[in-house]
Amino acid sequence: MEQIIGEHAGQVWELLNEKGEQSTSNIAKALKLKAADVDRALGWLAREGKLAFNGGGKGAVKVGLK
Repeated sequence: MEQIIGEHAGQVWELLNEKGEQSTSNIAKALKLKAADVDRALGWLAREGKLAFNGGGKGAVKVGLK
C-alpha cells in the first residue's frame, strides 16, 4: 500500500509542478484517481513539507507546491 501511495504522491507532485495550484477535485479528475487516493497522496506530500494549502471556509481548498 505504501508503494502505491508514494506513486500517487509522485503523480500529484508532477501535476502541481506542471500546472500549478489545483483543487483536490481537479487533481482527482486530472489523474483519474479516487478522492481517497488523492487525500492519501496529499498527506504523504504534506508530511514531507512540500505543499501549501490555500482557501477553505466556503470555497474549495487549493493545493500547490511550496
